[in-house]
Amino acid sequence: SPHTIASYRDTFRLLLGFAQKHLKKSPSQLTLDDLDSPFIGAFLDHIQNHRHNAVRTRNLRLTAIRSFFQYTAFQEPSRSAHIQRVLSIPAKRQDRALIDFLTYPEIQALLAAPNNSTWTGRRDHALLLLAIQTGLRLSELIHLRRCDTVLGAGAHVRCIGKGRKARCTPLTKQTVTVLKTWLQERGGSETDVVFPSNRGTELSPDGVQYLLAKHVAKAREACPSLKKKRVSPHVLRHSAAMELLQSGVDHSVIALWLGHESPETTQIYLQADLALKEKAL
Repeated sequence: SPHTIASYRDTFRLLLGFAQKHLKKSPSQLTLDDLDSPFIGAFLDHIQNHRHNAVRTRNLRLTAIRSFFQYTAFQEPSRSAHIQRVLSIPAKRQDRALIDFLTYPEIQALLAAPNNSTWTGRRDHALLLLAIQTGLRLSELIHLRRCDTVLGAGAHVRCIGKGRKARCTPLTKQTVTVLKTWLQERGGSETDVVFPSNRGTELSPDGVQYLLAKHVAKAREACPSLKKKRVSPHVLRHSAAMELLQSGVDHSVIALWLGHESPETTQIYLQADLALKEKAL
């Protein structure tokens, strides 16, 4: 994906800059022998200790380097011992905090925040409701087209998610009603985005962050518990998962709903749900 390409690009910009400074060699002069495991280890230490990046970022850089050496293993099989020493560099363990999610009263306060007497308020209400009900990722939400929404029998939305995997997510009656009203007002062709900006173009990730922050600030007046939470678009996705989990939906179904590669990813919601733990107690 474009995000992966950008991440790998940034990693190798940093790596080549580090090599030029410490090995006194320009990128065109580097050989595979220069990129040995001690050098890669020194680069990763530099990332963490001198650039003050978190362990997560350090591991992300290592992932890009491993990808390059896995490719190199097929191109230079005679250098397998050298390559395997680099591939054996372990990722560092990192703290994993419990996920943030919104409770039902907090969700209701947030959905009531947009001003439905304005065009942007009606758009924002429909966007927030769809995000919380479906758990779509931010990128999936802003790229959604009118042709991706089916609001008749078997109502659902289609999207191409992470890893280029297509999936369909069913819609509740409430969401269908709100989307029908919004799309009638929105108009446009089947290829137009469902949630446009004021200029009619696709909303940017920063634009969604801005409108969400605005409505969260208003919702905090009616729901004080929101003052203790940092609400991002991904928190809305977590909230959708927690609503399903607390309704008794099996975690393997939740993994399919959210488009997770593995059901094991959904374990984070089991760990975060204090109510389930109290019920077990």
